Amino acid sequence: MLPTEQVGSLPRPARLQRTVLDAEIGVVSQAELREEQELAVKDTIERLTQTGSPIVSDGEQRRQSFASYPLASDSVEEGPVFAVFADGHHRVVPSLARAPFRFHSWAADDVRAARQYTELPLKQAVISPSMLSLMVPETGLDGYSRGEFLGDVVEGCAEDIRRCFRAGAIRVSIDFTEGRLALRRDLRAPWAGPQALAGFIDLLNRVLDRLSDTERSAVGVHTCPGNDNDSAHSADVDYAELIPELFQIEAGYFLVQAASEQEPDRVARLVGRELTSLRGAGRAAPRVLIGVTNPTNPKLETAEGVRDQLLRAARFIPAELLGSTDDCGFSPYLIDDKPRHGSPDFARDVAFAKIAARVRGTELASSELAGSGS
Repeated sequence: MLPTEQVGSLPRPARLQRTVLDAEIGVVSQAELREEQELAVKDTIERLTQTGSPIVSDGEQRRQSFASYPLASDSVEEGPVFAVFADGHHRVVPSLARAPFRFHSWAADDVRAARQYTELPLKQAVISPSMLSLMVPETGLDGYSRGEFLGDVVEGCAEDIRRCFRAGAIRVSIDFTEGRLALRRDLRAPWAGPQALAGFIDLLNRVLDRLSDTERSAVGVHTCPGNDNDSAHSADVDYAELIPELFQIEAGYFLVQAASEQEPDRVARLVGRELTSLRGAGRAAPRVLIGVTNPTNPKLETAEGVRDQLLRAARFIPAELLGSTDDCGFSPYLIDDKPRHGSPDFARDVAFAKIAARVRGTELASSELAGSGS
């Protein structure tokens, strides 16, 4: 069987989104908010199970965003622009308001809380050290150097992953949306530029180096051009620039967006070329899960379409190194208008339907590849 798993986030129910906003202004209690979060987590796991997913997660129902969960609200302030999306809206990077940097909460908390609802294997997405590195300028803070800050980030991220495994996760994936964005020459995001990518990769490898071999083999790195309000931030960056650099990260496997590319087969070809190069250099080639569903588009993929994309990808990527995923998390931020979908609840229904098509299509592709001896 080709492995298949989701990236991370799923759209939160409209009721949960309203409750979060009401809790912020004191209209509902924190106990009521926790109750809505639990209902959303339980529903998420039940519906993922119904899709046939072999690995499930809580879909980040408790998180305000994929990037902010470790941060205490009183330790950060609004920082510079992180990304300008194709539709014109932008997101900013939180800035560290006081030293030192410390994780306030852990992704493992979500793993532990999700376990009560399922016996299926669990995975968890975690923040990348490269995203956190944007919180402090090159000059550091008063009495807190940039080097000290990055050391604290690396130790925190490594501990975040270790805690996930101790809590029962069998897979952990690192969100690396800033990887492709780093290659974009955009004056509106002054941190970005090709020089940033090498530093990001070094940080990721510093984190991975702190893990055991067994832990590292179960850690994936996810790359995509972003997904917020059904819009992307770096789809114009050529994958040919990123993919050779991506495989310098010493992760166990990779999750690579492809379905929403203009030429999905080209992504598989670029990936296959790099895997061949790694093997030629005597290095172990990682498994690559190719994105076969597009979270920004409400049009449903079919199981047959997923099957066909994977069979085409298998012309370039050896079947023993191939798998499938979704292009991106379906809703990386809690408040996500989803203009192409119309409503959070419809976007949620669409997401589960797409996942079901991915799971079934991967099963079909696995059967055909097994039958052909690939």
